[in-house]
Amino acid sequence: MIDSGGTLIGMSSAALSPALKQATPVVVDYASGSWIHGTDGRDYLDFTTGIGVTSTGHCHPEVVAAAQEQCAKIIHAQYTTVMHQPLLALTDKLGDHLPAGIDSVFYANSGSEAVEAAVRLARMATGRQYIVTVQRGFHGRTVAAASLTTAGTKFSAGFGPLMAGVATTPFPDALRLQMSEEEAVAHALKEFDYLLATRVHPDELAAVLIEPFLGDGGYLAVPPAYLQGLRERTRRHGALLVLDEVQAGIGRTGEFWGHQHTADLVPDVIITAKGIASGFPISAIAAPEEIMARVWPGSQGGTYGGNAVAAAAGVATLGVIEREGLVENSRVRGGELLDGLRTGLAGIEQICDIRGTGLMLGVEFGDPAANAGGPEAADAARLATAVQQACIDEDLLTLTCGPTGSIVRIIPPLVVTAEEVATGTDRFVRAVRRVVEA
Repeated sequence: MIDSGGTLIGMSSAALSPALKQATPVVVDYASGSWIHGTDGRDYLDFTTGIGVTSTGHCHPEVVAAAQEQCAKIIHAQYTTVMHQPLLALTDKLGDHLPAGIDSVFYANSGSEAVEAAVRLARMATGRQYIVTVQRGFHGRTVAAASLTTAGTKFSAGFGPLMAGVATTPFPDALRLQMSEEEAVAHALKEFDYLLATRVHPDELAAVLIEPFLGDGGYLAVPPAYLQGLRERTRRHGALLVLDEVQAGIGRTGEFWGHQHTADLVPDVIITAKGIASGFPISAIAAPEEIMARVWPGSQGGTYGGNAVAAAAGVATLGVIEREGLVENSRVRGGELLDGLRTGLAGIEQICDIRGTGLMLGVEFGDPAANAGGPEAADAARLATAVQQACIDEDLLTLTCGPTGSIVRIIPPLVVTAEEVATGTDRFVRAVRRVVEA
């Protein structure tokens, strides 16, 4: 920089926050489908998909074309000022997949923002204060969303006090509790009832918030009997059942919504984001109009919510998912991947569980009963991280998750092929065996 007298003065440089920890050293040159091509000249099979975001793969031609076309028309049309066609089209398209009776949609930018909008809706619609969350759930990093998150202390520690009016109920964690699923469900529902007897009066219960499939908390399916038990109890007490489908929705589990694995379950509010627009930032909450109409005037809005380019990408994304049969592809390819991992990793004693539904899979290391904390949990976390890093050497990108980091999660795009599943399975198995045999 030069001052008014022509003298060169010192320049400062900027860098990304040191708090941002990179899971891989990859710098992207370009990406397509299931592949990321790095500036290092290597081709990486991407089984992270931006943490479940690039549902139609990287740079799907139809999504790219829709975004490019929209950019030439209008980029930012603030939707409480002027309405735009892509948002109307996206609402119609999304409505084709919403349960009967859920017919009103509000748009935001991120999953966390949508979660906070759902909390606001639940409290205003019921006139009650308490939101009960389920242990190991992840709902975001903003203050209210972090207050609802129990997938790990790193998401909520260090900036308290957190939002009041939140209580947590146990997850039916059969693996960690060393119970059958039926026993774990019965235990968890009894504990929920006990919470209402000891901490949260039913007349103050606004909503129960739960992911139908745990994301950051461990890539675990919530037992259908537990979801049905929560549905019965929320109805009985006049509260709302809010399902966080941010990670499990939009075909990720082999059904369009994760909760569709539970027969006849209809929630009051659905939260969606991530895979809805193949990487463009947009999120939404959906509820019956009668419930949505109870929010106070001016309580819903936002400068960038429902952005025109993101909405156009969302319309294209849902179109691709329908035309290419990607929900079914998720179910079939996910089954192949799960079978391949279980076969290839059989007999490795350091692995306690290999699980998955659709293209949402997790491999857990260590002793599940000990993974709640302590030295054994730390050892399992180090092993999971070592495997995740070894995958990079195999040109495969994965991530870790779980309260103590003991799980490697595998999240291919919905467009993944049988050949890519086989390639990814081989690479993952090699990475695991190299780590455990070292």
